[in-house]
Amino acid sequence: MAKPALKSLLIVEDDPGLQSQLRWAFEGYNILVASDRETAISGLKNYKPPVVTLDLGLPPDATNASEGFKALEQILKIAPHTKVVVVTGNDEIENAVKAIAMGAYDFYQKPIEPEVLGLIISRAYRLYELEEENRNLVDNTASSPLEGVVAASPQMLKICRTIEKIAPTNVTTLLLGESGTGKEVIAKALHTMSPRAKFPFVAINSAAIPENLLESELFGYEKGAFTGATKQTKGKIEYANGGTFFLDEVGDLPLALQAKILRFLQERVIERVGGRKEIPVDVRVVCATHQVLQDLIKNSNFREDLYYRISEITVNIPPLRDREGDSLLLARNFLNRFNRQHNKSIKGFAVDAVNAIELYEWPGNVRELENKVKRAVIMADGNQIVADDLDLVDSIDENPSKEIAITLRKVRETAERRAIHRALSMCKDNISQAAELLGVSRPTLYDLMARYGMKR
Repeated sequence: MAKPALKSLLIVEDDPGLQSQLRWAFEGYNILVASDRETAISGLKNYKPPVVTLDLGLPPDATNASEGFKALEQILKIAPHTKVVVVTGNDEIENAVKAIAMGAYDFYQKPIEPEVLGLIISRAYRLYELEEENRNLVDNTASSPLEGVVAASPQMLKICRTIEKIAPTNVTTLLLGESGTGKEVIAKALHTMSPRAKFPFVAINSAAIPENLLESELFGYEKGAFTGATKQTKGKIEYANGGTFFLDEVGDLPLALQAKILRFLQERVIERVGGRKEIPVDVRVVCATHQVLQDLIKNSNFREDLYYRISEITVNIPPLRDREGDSLLLARNFLNRFNRQHNKSIKGFAVDAVNAIELYEWPGNVRELENKVKRAVIMADGNQIVADDLDLVDSIDENPSKEIAITLRKVRETAERRAIHRALSMCKDNISQAAELLGVSRPTLYDLMARYGMKR
């Protein structure tokens, strides 16, 4: 087989005469020919052709379609985005229908008319290119506008703009939000966009470390400071020197440690446990918590002076249920990731799964969504995820209580914005398809998007 150019076509056909005819008919392509399943799979792995024509009657079972179906199944498992055009005889319509159900793009019945088959192949290439472009856009979205942040909702885009503004500065930042909303992801994005990006990002969770060990984890300790301290050890703050120190669940800090953290923030020096030497540390501090710090202050469980020190700028991260359209966007991103991790080729979400993702309240936020999609990828039997795979069938409230808007205009605007976001997410930003789904013209949809300040 010759090494393919950009526009390659794999022809799987055991008849030498038809091989020659197809080579001649598609001389504008870089043709790869295979006469059996093994050779076809080898060519697919080596050259990754976007389009394949597949004769179902392959040796050693040329009179039936069993070998062709095996080839189709393998092709779609190895390269699920490849467009397979099945070529069948006039009396094999049932096999063609079965092939489409298995995931083939289209079928064509013999005898071959090059112009008609050429049109089918041309359309298959065009669809492959559009889907590839969309996949690239989704991949770019995963790192844009902030690295690691997948978002399209106005609520999260506002957060992203805030992070972009404060990243070049050195202000101490407090991230507030429910568990699982992605506070550490935002903190990492802030670090990545800052001048400190080439230095360490060091994170510690106050709630995950026993109180008697937390001080030494934060500040380090000297040799002999306590039983088992056999050598001098740096703390997390010192390891972050030059970079960013992320203190997660700051609301769980013991009061005694709060005083030491306050002194560190004021003086930018630390003392290791058992030591007397002050060590200057140059770090940018980002804190986070799911707790309401004002309530802790009222109950004397959190120092008010520390609160004002860590909240030079406060960023409130909304829960997933309040991010219009983000749940489906995140679900698709997780699906792509877990497909790769588990060597699966699931193509997307069925309609009931899309509805379940949109309707569910996601009390566990992004972390819960990630776990549900991971479960679904493992449990799914077909080439699409259904609601049952997500384990959401019994979890959706048919009449969830929603905040009631004050005016009819506000209700209409909120409903329109949500509908547009959902349509764009379901249609993967295809304006024509989204407009058709919404029952409006393309110009009307563009006008509505402009009115609400929405972008694809």
